[in-house]
Order: sequence, then C-alpha cells, then structure tokens
Amino acid sequence: MSSAHPHTTPSTTQESDVLVLGGGLMGTTTAFFLRQHGKSVTLLERELVGRQASGTNFGNVRRQGRELHQLPLANRARAVWGRIKDLLGEDAEFVPYGHLRVCYTEKQAAIIEKHTHDVKPYGLRLEMQTAEQLRKRWGIFAPGVVAGSYSPEDGHANPRLAGPAFARAARRAGANIVEHAEVLKVEHDGHGFTAHTADGRRYRAPQMLVACGAWSNRMAEQFGEGVSLDPRGPQMGVTEPLPYAIGPSIGLSSPIEHEGLYFRQISRGNIVFGGGLKGPAYADHIRAYSKPDNILRQLRELRRFVPAFEHVQLIRVWSGIEGYTPDWQPIMGPSAKVPGLHYAFGFNGEGFAISPGVGETMAELMATGRTDIPLGPYFIGRPGAQRAEAAKAA
Repeated sequence: MSSAHPHTTPSTTQESDVLVLGGGLMGTTTAFFLRQHGKSVTLLERELVGRQASGTNFGNVRRQGRELHQLPLANRARAVWGRIKDLLGEDAEFVPYGHLRVCYTEKQAAIIEKHTHDVKPYGLRLEMQTAEQLRKRWGIFAPGVVAGSYSPEDGHANPRLAGPAFARAARRAGANIVEHAEVLKVEHDGHGFTAHTADGRRYRAPQMLVACGAWSNRMAEQFGEGVSLDPRGPQMGVTEPLPYAIGPSIGLSSPIEHEGLYFRQISRGNIVFGGGLKGPAYADHIRAYSKPDNILRQLRELRRFVPAFEHVQLIRVWSGIEGYTPDWQPIMGPSAKVPGLHYAFGFNGEGFAISPGVGETMAELMATGRTDIPLGPYFIGRPGAQRAEAAKAA
C-alpha cells in the first residue's frame, strides 16, 4: 500500500524536508522520529517495509556483548523499546525478560566477567552467574556450561512486527511511506536531492538518509563514497512449541564460530534459534539461503547446550540478507563529502536491538544538526569502512 497522494502524476516532484531511502527498521524508525521533530519526510521502499534483514533476524534486544562505544546508542534504543507501546500503540511483542550469555570455558568466563566491569560506567548492570547459580536458577544447561552473565533489563521482540509497526506509526504521524518504489538514481544539485523511482516519479528534499541495508553501498557509490559491504545470510530456525519455561534470550559466547548459538522461547512455546556460520546471500538477486549442514550443526549445538532439546522437532528455517563491513562497525552519520547526506547501514547482523536508538539519533541529527551520541567510530570516511582491496593496500 502506498501513501502517495492519489492525484499525483508521474511528472510531479513531491517535496519534503527529508528523503529516507529504505524501509527497514533504520529507515522506519528515523521517519517516525523525524515526525516527532516536526519534519516532513518521505520514505521510499523498493518492496515492503521490514521485509529484508529487519524482518528476518533473531529479535534480540540486548546490550551486553557489544563494544563499549555502542552502549550509548544501545541504551538509547532500550529506552525506546521500553516505551514502544506508548509510542506506537503496539508492542511488537517486546518483553523485558532479560538476556543471558553463557560459556563453556574458564577462559571465556574471564572475558565475560571483564565485560561486566567494563560496562558499569555506561549504566549497564550485569550479574555474573556460576555454574551452580545457573543450575539453580534455570536448570536447563548441560554440565559443560561453566559460567554466564545476566542482563536483567534486556529482552527480545518480534522482528516481523517491528518494522511495519514503526512504518504505520510514522504514516499516522504524517510521514509519506511509499512502498514498491524502487529508486533508480539520485541527483544532487547543491541544494538538495532528487530521487527518481522506477515508475517515473520524483521525490526531492534538502536532506537524505541512505538506509538500504545490504544495498546501501550502491547508493553511497553514486556520491563517491564506496564502502566494502559483504552480504551474508543468517541461519534461523524455529521448533515445535514446548511447555513455556524460558524467559530470557540466551546466547553462547565462544571464539569458535560454529559454536555460536542463541535461542529464545516465545509465548506460544516455540524455540527460535540462530547463530554460528552464515549462509550464502546475493544482494543482486535478492536471495539468501539456509544451508542444511548449517541447520544440522545448529541443532547439534543446541542439544549440546540444552540436553532437553534432544528430541525437539524443527518446523521451519529461513534466512535474509545482512550487510557486513570489514571492521564490523556500522556506517552511521553524515557523509564525508556531500552536505545533507546521511547514512545508517552495515550493522553486521546486530542492528535490530539498537534500531530505535539509530532512528532517534539520526532524526535528531538531521532535525537539529547535532546529537550527543558519539558517532565517530561509524564515520563512513574511516579506513575500516573502505573497500577490501583498498584496506589491504593500506
């Protein structure tokens, strides 16, 4: 459904204060918060809002385990999640049931414990758990689990609901959300940006945000800011419903990639899981694949992690297309070259949790010209964001 004005002809140029390219969570949350600042906004989405990575991820709303410089952004996002029903009129199934991060080795336990101390100045309270405490409190883990840390105020939400919910709220607030609007090119004339869509329409604004997920580098290239962005496919699955018993999202912390695993139980009883090796994803063809060997590996690790899952039945698997940068830090903030141009993409499979914070921050930046959230590590001009071949030569 398009919110374009019914009497608009293809030759008409629609104008607004801000153009947002991309209808994932970064785009829809920014559009929503721009309206809170009183800015007119048009969001252009090639397909349907929330259809790509924003709707196919795990749904974690976690702060622990992130790099320290991301915590101001993550804290801001968690504050939005906490008032999401008041903001949007729907809760996207967000539940503040906590996030638990556990491990198999004492070496990894020491890393987790250090993190619990490092995050304290940022206001994140984590509770270290011994194997005995884990056994008494949850009673589900295999004997090989030696320790963990618990973040009681984190949680999880439904990624299939979140993006469309923000888009609906933005539209009710007056944003122009245009779906099935593929942007073929964008022109910049020194005064603003004009986006040309495949159906011949034009949309113009003095400011623009590129939030096209794994396809964002193509738009950045039009402005001489090509970055390296690698598409990868998360390997996700869901089991049959089981008796409800697990509140928090639970993740295994390990330096061994194939051991990486996370799961949560939804209110209907199903276990949603993911993690470990990524699958193939092709941005050109808008296709991502679940590899059977990856799913089987996940099931083996899931049973190793929680013995009670030994005979649980798998009912569905899926994937999506996520964008990964060489240094695993997102591209977020103003352009290095073009006034009025901004970016929010490349969140390396970790963007869902912080997306409301990204949207609130980008809207603040574009509406007021400033933000208190440190964006330096995410600057598009940093060496770690450049194309792989350039990075190797440096």
